[in-house]
Amino acid sequence: MMQLTMLEGVERTSFSSWNCSVAQCLEIVGEWWSMLIVRDAFMGVRRFDDFQRDLGISRNILNQRLGRLVDAGVLTKVPYCERPRRYEYRLTEKGRDLWPVLTAIRQWGDTYYAPDGPPVELVHKRCGEVSTAVLHCSACDEPVGAGDMTVVPGPGFKGGRRLPALQQLTRA
Repeated sequence: MMQLTMLEGVERTSFSSWNCSVAQCLEIVGEWWSMLIVRDAFMGVRRFDDFQRDLGISRNILNQRLGRLVDAGVLTKVPYCERPRRYEYRLTEKGRDLWPVLTAIRQWGDTYYAPDGPPVELVHKRCGEVSTAVLHCSACDEPVGAGDMTVVPGPGFKGGRRLPALQQLTRA
């Protein structure tokens, strides 16, 4: 069941009670400022003023988003100055695990919304070549797309909510 919550005076749907990993992820990083903060953290931004300057986000919204990401365990606050007390925000293991999600979003944007080419490219340090991420099967290491997969109930499936289709995913 969806419930409505208030976030900065705007009503939004909460997915906190859904038994769905995608919905739970969106509960934490589904608001656009949150993913842009995570993106900047991957690019080395650590301090409040740097996030604020780079993103052009209001200080109160940034403070709320950083607090939410810290509370969710995506970022951790580390003091870097005692007087006045100031903090850096660093990605946790949980935050670093968002790398493939952010990479997939970036690559999708590069494909559909970057008519002059990607604004940034990722160069693999080891081989020195521009690289794109490709999803591989963890068992056989073969590249996979949606049409190569089948949806089945997992160990956390609690029933009640019908799975969209217990069948092969499609590209449609």
